[in-house]
Amino acid sequence: LVHVKLTVKDVRFPTSLGQHGSDAMHTDPDYSVAYVVIETDGGMKGYGLTFTVGRGTEVVVCAVKALSGFVVGKTLEEIVGDFRGFYRLLTSDGQMRWIGPEKGVIQLATAAVLNAVWDLWARAEGKPLWKLLVDMSPEQLVSCIDFRYITDALTEQEALDLLRKAQTGKTEREEQMLKEGYPAYTTSFSTPHLPPWLWSYTDTILVGLWVKHMTIVFIQCLALLCVHVKLCTDALASGWSRFKVKVGAELEDDERRCRLIRQMIGPDKTLMMDANQRWDVGEAISWVTSLAPFRPLWIEEPTSPDDILGHATISKALAPLGIGVASGEQCHNRVMFKQFLQASALQFVQIDSCRLGSVNENLSVLLMAHKFQVPVCPHAGGVGLCELVQHLILFDYISVSADLNNRMCEYVDHLHEHFTSPVVIRNAHYLPPKDPGYSCEMLESSVETHQFPGGVVWANLLAKAPE
Repeated sequence: LVHVKLTVKDVRFPTSLGQHGSDAMHTDPDYSVAYVVIETDGGMKGYGLTFTVGRGTEVVVCAVKALSGFVVGKTLEEIVGDFRGFYRLLTSDGQMRWIGPEKGVIQLATAAVLNAVWDLWARAEGKPLWKLLVDMSPEQLVSCIDFRYITDALTEQEALDLLRKAQTGKTEREEQMLKEGYPAYTTSFSTPHLPPWLWSYTDTILVGLWVKHMTIVFIQCLALLCVHVKLCTDALASGWSRFKVKVGAELEDDERRCRLIRQMIGPDKTLMMDANQRWDVGEAISWVTSLAPFRPLWIEEPTSPDDILGHATISKALAPLGIGVASGEQCHNRVMFKQFLQASALQFVQIDSCRLGSVNENLSVLLMAHKFQVPVCPHAGGVGLCELVQHLILFDYISVSADLNNRMCEYVDHLHEHFTSPVVIRNAHYLPPKDPGYSCEMLESSVETHQFPGGVVWANLLAKAPE
């Protein structure tokens, strides 16, 4: 199969209109992807994407086009026969690596291209990606990884030893996943922040007090609070036992919302908190200490995603409170993950299927996390992140960690209807995908109507926008 064509499109969903996905730092995201399609002379196609939040997607698209020359003209057999070499070809070009190396826009573009290659490979083998990985030998898996810069934390031989050791019980774990699925946690019930004055009515609202002479604003805010309560109640009724709430805008607001959520889910359910990089180090320690009575399992992204030593300081300060630190969704590459692990700066590793250099680089992080005995709890949501990362975490359990203790994968019930093979959740677990590929393919109708700026959705919105 010779790669004869690579196309990339800027596809955006106007999620900012409903504040979907908003948090303390990203207040108006339009969930978007740079969407890649690789075509072969045999008529097969591979689909890949990388996730963004709106403006700037056009820059990623340009970077993908700059990398396309490394793909077109090569056969699939050439690439997967020396996948480590091909990964390094994309990430180490003597001129383009200057705008990285292996970070930022160029690495997002690398992820999109390589995700499409992995999707094509899995389709050619007639397997979902997780099964392709599970069926690969330790030697094949290791040959896909670039160990440069991480051998002081994980050597190729150590990786082989870890994978060979995990062969024991692999068949049983695969059967378990096919039957039960992989445990998930939900972020979907966490709504935008409410006005502080509304919270003084919380207790009476929950017991059904009728408030007379409400203003329109009050009614709107009350409706939003009721939505928040209903989402949490519905999630509990659907079997969810692990919940994550966004924090970081106002401490009093966080305390009130976390108190309400803890009361609703009870003492035995798991609660996590996500600050989305909002605080400085000292502020993070003080803020989370104030939220400690609500017993969060972790605080996610408490400070700059690049501040390894800051994360280590926060981890040390919060350890006596029984609160871990989670991060990684905006961690640039395997080198940063290596240092986070070496510095004991993370108690939960959050890989991302589009931030790192696709499956290749995620394999190295999964193996390093296993060596350092730190659980992996992937970041998901956005556009397609749930579809992609489910494959990686299934592989991690079956072929690497063999452990489900304190492990779960994020799930957000949003935009799955735009994919040909959307995720399937049952009893708060990801069920293993069955269709061949990496679950990246989007519906053609969704791509065309949401392409920016010419798709009908954006053409209509831009026509209405004030000049």
